[in-house]
Amino acid sequence: MTPSNSPLREQLVFAKSDALLRDDVRRLGAMVGQMLAEQVSPGFLEQVDSLRRSAIARREQAAPVAELAGQLAQVPLEEAEGLVRAFSAYFSATNVAERVHRIRRRRDYQRQASAPQPGGLEEVLRDLRDAGVGLPELQDMLARTCIEPVFTAHPTEAVRRALLLKEKTIVERLVADIDRTRTPPERGADDALIRQSLTTAWQTNEAPPLRPSVTDEIEHIGFYLTQSLYRVLPVFFEVLSAAVESVYGQRIELPPLLRFGTWVGGDMDGNPNVGAATIHTALAYQRAQALSCYQTDLRKLGDILTQSHGHAEVDAAIDARAAAHRALFPKGAVRSRPRLADMPYRQLLWAMRARLQATGDGTPGAYPDAAAFIDDLELMDASLARHRGEHAGRFALRRILWRARSFGFHLAALDLRQDSAVHDDALAALLADTEWAARRLDQRVAQLHALIEGQVAVQPDAAALTLDVFRAVQSLRGSLGKNAFGPYIISMARTAADALAVLALARIAGCTDAGEVPLDVAPLFETVADLEAAPEVMRMLFEDPLYRRHLAARGDRQIVMVGYSDSAKDGGVLASRWALQRAQVELLDVAQVAGVQLVFFHGRGGSVSRGGGKTERAIIAAPRGSVGGRLRMTEQGEVIHRKYAIRALALRNLEQMTGAVLRASLRPRPAEPREDGWRAIAAELAQLSRTHYRALVHEHPDFPTYFRDATPVDVIERLHISSRPSRRRDGGIANLRAIPWVFAWSQNRSGLTGWYGLGTALQSGINTHGLSAMQSMARDWPFFTAMIGDVEMLLAKSDIDIFECYSQLAGDLHHALFPQIAEEFARTREAILAIKQSDSLLADDYRLRLSIRLRNPYVDPISLLQVELLRRWREGGRTDEALLRTLVSTVNGISAGIQNTG
Repeated sequence: MTPSNSPLREQLVFAKSDALLRDDVRRLGAMVGQMLAEQVSPGFLEQVDSLRRSAIARREQAAPVAELAGQLAQVPLEEAEGLVRAFSAYFSATNVAERVHRIRRRRDYQRQASAPQPGGLEEVLRDLRDAGVGLPELQDMLARTCIEPVFTAHPTEAVRRALLLKEKTIVERLVADIDRTRTPPERGADDALIRQSLTTAWQTNEAPPLRPSVTDEIEHIGFYLTQSLYRVLPVFFEVLSAAVESVYGQRIELPPLLRFGTWVGGDMDGNPNVGAATIHTALAYQRAQALSCYQTDLRKLGDILTQSHGHAEVDAAIDARAAAHRALFPKGAVRSRPRLADMPYRQLLWAMRARLQATGDGTPGAYPDAAAFIDDLELMDASLARHRGEHAGRFALRRILWRARSFGFHLAALDLRQDSAVHDDALAALLADTEWAARRLDQRVAQLHALIEGQVAVQPDAAALTLDVFRAVQSLRGSLGKNAFGPYIISMARTAADALAVLALARIAGCTDAGEVPLDVAPLFETVADLEAAPEVMRMLFEDPLYRRHLAARGDRQIVMVGYSDSAKDGGVLASRWALQRAQVELLDVAQVAGVQLVFFHGRGGSVSRGGGKTERAIIAAPRGSVGGRLRMTEQGEVIHRKYAIRALALRNLEQMTGAVLRASLRPRPAEPREDGWRAIAAELAQLSRTHYRALVHEHPDFPTYFRDATPVDVIERLHISSRPSRRRDGGIANLRAIPWVFAWSQNRSGLTGWYGLGTALQSGINTHGLSAMQSMARDWPFFTAMIGDVEMLLAKSDIDIFECYSQLAGDLHHALFPQIAEEFARTREAILAIKQSDSLLADDYRLRLSIRLRNPYVDPISLLQVELLRRWREGGRTDEALLRTLVSTVNGISAGIQNTG
């Protein structure tokens, strides 16, 4: 059923500029083959190659999917897991080769003096300068800019740390020869290390045998924070500083505009394993990691700052500070080292390391906070600046200073999140009012006011688990500082009472500072209906005197989180995107009237239906005025690994985010007189799309059964990749979390959640308003451009023929439901091609087409093998643990192969 002009049918052809990528793919592929022949057998390698050739023939010659499926149906169980792992090894190697090639392309741009890399900071600043942005205006915006990726606790891909380190080795060896300058002996040594990593990875389980604990997840995110982002952060500031100097001819002092957040250990929503204890654990772990990183940095800095009295001038304050630090410790505990007596900087660094050690141990001499540590670094920086130290260690010192300003002693701000229903349960217990949640809004608001003012007694020892969270915040803020905690997010926020409930509970627990709750309260609006109601909810909050008093203490700044996942699950991708767009516009109006600065926190996932897609494009497509120099968005699942595992790519992603924020904030797109008409069309299409989507997903009585039969959701629910249950509470699709919902539909290669209903709406738009009008919207309106582009990518990654094999697992329901799903897929595809005036999907994105084409010969067999194994497992009553283990391997393999899955 896949059309012959699909980019997935085309021959594999590399552009001339990608010759080295082709060589790396072949090099790694050959080593994977050699490893398989050695570790299993030459016959096994031939079997893998035979299946791969069949998969390629299906793609390039339009062979029926049944031929490849028939081959895989004959595979014995004892061989199936090996085949899955073999195909996964091949496309994992391809993934690495592609990522290294992105580094190579960046280097090529940097070598060319003619033009900076598209999307890079220098290009953005040039464009802004040409648009009339002067240096003072830029500096003012940089002072107000805050870029904050937030890593969340529910992955769809959990890569073992041991395997991450092996991948890191392969990347380093490929980068070492990125321009083919290695000698034959050096290349031979590189090959040996790559082969070692490939082989030991083959001999390692992809996932631990037990579901990860919250502590495991904390350590997993810690890998990206300490091994990649900690190293990259000062380079980011150096690149930004160099770009400003190149464009404006002046070097300026940059504010610490980049920081990081995490939900790991603080996301209590639906996860009974998270609470006060994990909050303590997460922040203790992050603190230890930060202090360890600083210890390493200071030790290395001591080898650089060896200046001696008599050979270099040094501020007297350096010796005085070192002596003052030594005096903080018990007599003799930190002595002045005689051999370093003539080296003032090393003396101070020695004392600073002692203070860091005491900070970690909680003993006398500890730094009171990160600000005191930063003050020591700034003292040395000022001395070096005054005494010809620019090229005598100041560069290395400033790298540590950038890290300390961004990471502090907490590494990443810990967000807290809880379902509003849990707060209602806690208040019901505290007030001994079993009808609390059912009471009228005005009654609950009045009672919450009384609680906030301390005018109502509560039941002793009630709601201990909830109150302990706020007590943990109160105790940890003192030692870790105010930046250790991000906002307190309220899931399923629907009324003003949901935000007031957080203030009431915090006050009952004694979580206050100068009489006010020291947390940003962030309602999360998730469903389409909640997004539509959000402006009125926030208007009521802004008019509430007690809440305004709280906001005043927070600088009159309000964080609102908007959810892409549940809104798309509720109404489909177009209804979700439009509701999010309209909610932001209306919320901005409400905040402006109230005199409140609004900060949007975007709850995005990796898949299109969960707000995935190109971040840069999404920022530019945001409503005018909604960015305002600030970007806070979740990063999760395979997205974290893809964006941040390799330092050079992490740097590129941070550059693109920052550049897009500056562009959208300083020179947002000009007013477009046609937008009023486009908005009316979008509202009409969103309603049509939502109606069609809900008729299948929420209203068809057999769809829940079809969902469970035509997807591997029963396997996903048994995965050991997250500490959190797959459901908030018992029930059908409505209570299934958006991540396993989307993950299941991406596994069966349909991607249904990201396009179903859209084709009907687009076709109606073409029929009603004309193709030309729809083409203008897609070409000239960033909102519509981004949505069409994201769905086009999803369609290109989907395979309706393979999905049909999954659908057949549903028996009679396949015949009832598959035809209309396939028809909507075709309708969506044809409408997008017509709107884009293209003959094939991704015709204007060669690199993405190539990326998909490289993986398909390896992903397709895994998908068809998953279908066969699902059939066997279910026929056996889902009791065969060996079958389940192999099925889990297929889930991991498909996820890594198609990406953008959850």
